[in-house]
Amino acid sequence: MKAKYLGVAVSALIATSFVGEAMATEWNVSLWGKRRAFTEHVEKIAELVKAKTNGEFTLNISYGGLAKNKENLDGISIGAFEMAQFCAGYHADKNPSITVLELPFLGVDSLELENKVSMAVYNHPAVQADLARWNATLLMPTPLPQYNVVGVGDAPTALSGFDGMSVRATGGIGEAMAALGAVPTSMSATEVRQAMDSGVVKAVSFAPHAHMSFGTVENAEWWTTNLNPGTVNCPVVVNTDALASLSDAERDALLGSVDEAMAYYIDFYNEKTMAKWGPLLDKKGIKQITYDADAIADLKAKVAGPAAQKWIEDNKARGLPAQELYDLVVSTVSGS
Repeated sequence: MKAKYLGVAVSALIATSFVGEAMATEWNVSLWGKRRAFTEHVEKIAELVKAKTNGEFTLNISYGGLAKNKENLDGISIGAFEMAQFCAGYHADKNPSITVLELPFLGVDSLELENKVSMAVYNHPAVQADLARWNATLLMPTPLPQYNVVGVGDAPTALSGFDGMSVRATGGIGEAMAALGAVPTSMSATEVRQAMDSGVVKAVSFAPHAHMSFGTVENAEWWTTNLNPGTVNCPVVVNTDALASLSDAERDALLGSVDEAMAYYIDFYNEKTMAKWGPLLDKKGIKQITYDADAIADLKAKVAGPAAQKWIEDNKARGLPAQELYDLVVSTVSGS
């Protein structure tokens, strides 16, 4: 009789264990490279979600183990994983609405403003519908400072020095470089160091954290301090069906953690990443090039207006409210 009751008790314990496991929710998150400033908001939101749900909802972060960076949006669309990060410029045709944020010389001068502008665009119904084609819901941006260029060989001490130079640059940054006579080449971040070492490109446009993370600073001979042609927009998205399948408590834990994760990310980038950049340039003896303000203003006047107008015309033809999206960016940047 005792054995019978013991068997029942063990069976109940096992059943309870399985129920506990069934109740837990695990999401797979597809990133790339390695943990760095660029991914700190994802790491932070995973920490917050786990804490708020007492470990019942966890985000399993993978750096390249689930998909290549240019395939993350496709993976989201088919539910291969529940959360991912990607950059708009990697496949502008798949996410044309958010490429407005990659136009050159928009005048964004801080990570805080980049975050604000990105979220204004992400919340626009046309943008949400654009990403919905991929079963994707925009969760949060990855604010980055203005890009600048490291390179090897003759330093372009005047803007004319970029003429004929092969430069890794995507999106609107590529348009700005082309206006200088450079030859912009689009490639993912993970391909850049090899391309630079082999001479495929002579210079690379990145934010400081990426120059450090992907090694382009290791052999660099010069750096532009104030070219500031623009930045890239790299959202974090979630699979819409997976989001809908969460319990109310899990969904609240995730969505309610975005602001705190973004605040942490911005502080981390401003206080830790940028604090390392200047000393690293000095340590490596990298020449720092600062261009005349009038020359930069002339470049901006030459590039910004035509690039914006072309973007508006091209995306109006796609059926997007392109002028409205551009005006939203401009008004958010100006604070009006």
